[in-house]
Amino acid sequence: MVNEKIRLHAKKMDIPLWKVADKMGFSEATLSRRLRHELPDSEVTAYIIAIDELFQEKLDETLDRV
Repeated sequence: MVNEKIRLHAKKMDIPLWKVADKMGFSEATLSRRLRHELPDSEVTAYIIAIDELFQEKLDETLDRV
């Protein structure tokens, strides 16, 4: 699978790809097109960081409710 690392990391962290696209500043359709072809390592790293940041935000929101 193309860009499997990004897709699996988002799935593992329970972060939908549309939120990743929004965090990166573009539409879900654009992200979908970009993920069709293998990305350079630097871009993969940027997506992984964005997913991790979204996951941390999700945790912070959960902790705020407690």
